[in-house]
Amino acid sequence: MPSNITKGTAQVPPPRGRIAERLLPGGSEPDPRFTLANERTFLAWIRTSLALLAGGIAIEAFTADLFLEPARKALAVLLLLMGIMLSAGSAVRWLRVERSIRGKAPLPLPLIVPLLAASGALAAAIVLVVILWP
Repeated sequence: MPSNITKGTAQVPPPRGRIAERLLPGGSEPDPRFTLANERTFLAWIRTSLALLAGGIAIEAFTADLFLEPARKALAVLLLLMGIMLSAGSAVRWLRVERSIRGKAPLPLPLIVPLLAASGALAAAIVLVVILWP
């Protein structure tokens, strides 16, 4: 059976699966380049979240002689929480952008960005305080 059903001269794309229909209801199939760009952005967010998770683990595992325990734990927990939030936020962001593209609506604001920036500034402040502490 062919992958596309032909009606006259126009081809009708095959139906999406049930999960895809639930996550991406309505709208029209966008240019694949937009969907692939959205996916690349999602993967960049995931790489960043993995780096934050690795950083949190590294801080806890390898810096016992550099930081006092409360500062080390606070920094490690902050980096791990940032990695978790970014991972979850990137999935939500991908879905919201994909829905906007399919519905030809304006793109949503990236709400995870200010949260990530504030958390990164807090992590940098903790490191700075530890370094400058007499």
